[in-house]
Amino acid sequence: MRAITTDTRSGLLNEQFIPDHVFMYIVKGSVCFFDGNQTHTFTEGECGIARKNRLIKFVLPDRDAPFEPVIFCFDTPFLQQFQEKHKLPRPAAPKTDEALIRLPETSLADDFIRSLKPYQRGVMELDEAFENLKYEELLVILLKTAPDLASILFDYDMPEKVNLEAFMHRNFRFNVPIDRFAYLTGRSLSAFKRDFKAIFHEAPNRWLIRKRLQEAYVLIGQHKRKPSDLYLELGFETHSHFSFSFRKQFGITPTELAERERQT
Repeated sequence: MRAITTDTRSGLLNEQFIPDHVFMYIVKGSVCFFDGNQTHTFTEGECGIARKNRLIKFVLPDRDAPFEPVIFCFDTPFLQQFQEKHKLPRPAAPKTDEALIRLPETSLADDFIRSLKPYQRGVMELDEAFENLKYEELLVILLKTAPDLASILFDYDMPEKVNLEAFMHRNFRFNVPIDRFAYLTGRSLSAFKRDFKAIFHEAPNRWLIRKRLQEAYVLIGQHKRKPSDLYLELGFETHSHFSFSFRKQFGITPTELAERERQT
């Protein structure tokens, strides 16, 4: 459990498995998030919750502009202690399955962010003596501002078994281990591989590569996207691996395809 303030100019696309609920407030700049379905942009003064057990990509749209977020990670033990301390009942099931919850702008949140300055001890932490107090204060503000958050924050259940085919078509762009996909779909690794083979008729790793390459072909050939802008977005770790795999699949490199399409 920690509060984080950072100031970075990196414009690289990153992706994260979110193990705990994360509150984020944008002090400076802006950031775009992709949850496998849609893109969300947060700008200065906006805040939201990234839900645990979700996959999210993020990128800074302007890599030359200052970017300063404030981030609080709410782990399960803290939330359980808070719920017990305040005698909060177990809430009903969450009303939404969205990975990112945009919170309404409020002076309470703005004032809270400004109140952190005296307690900061570097860019990655708060003074330990005040950390729990500031976490509790923020959580009270969040529940007062958006009461429905209780159904999300105080839901401690493990991921339920979901429709595997729909999940993979939505999340194939995320470069995470197969056991992570298994966990997020509510399956053991062996059950995931068995169910995957029954649905897609091939192993997960092979299907993921093929699916990402097919998507790349469409984006380059029909949407004129630059190959150098795609490989991270589609879950490849390096441009060379992307180019090698693309050529092996289609007999042409991504750059050659892009050049051919420009000439037509």
